[in-house]
Amino acid sequence: VQLQASGGGLVQTGGSLRLSCVASESTYYGAGWFRQRPGKEREGVACISSHDGSTHYADIAKGRFTISRDNARATLYLQMDSLEPEDTAVYYCASSEYYCRGVPKVSLYEYWGQGTEVTVSS
Repeated sequence: VQLQASGGGLVQTGGSLRLSCVASESTYYGAGWFRQRPGKEREGVACISSHDGSTHYADIAKGRFTISRDNARATLYLQMDSLEPEDTAVYYCASSEYYCRGVPKVSLYEYWGQGTEVTVSS
């Protein structure tokens, strides 16, 4: 499975961005977004299950970010609102053979996109 993330860019504090991730095939159980802030480890942001659309969010994303998917287009989205400078990071999409049962963990995801950079200016 190949994943292609896009939609990153430069935005001011309080602004919004919508990330997209197109997969070469839509056969997955769980799909998630992760981010890696400068000098930090990669962390889970949100995930979604393919069969019922159930979602889980990390605390940093609750109330501000929304994950969704379009199975017909094999595309995953992350709508990010009320962005803060602390959200500056490279964002990655990934897919898993496991359903989304909680905040996504890096170790459970096999296929990764190349990352898209998000910069939030103060």
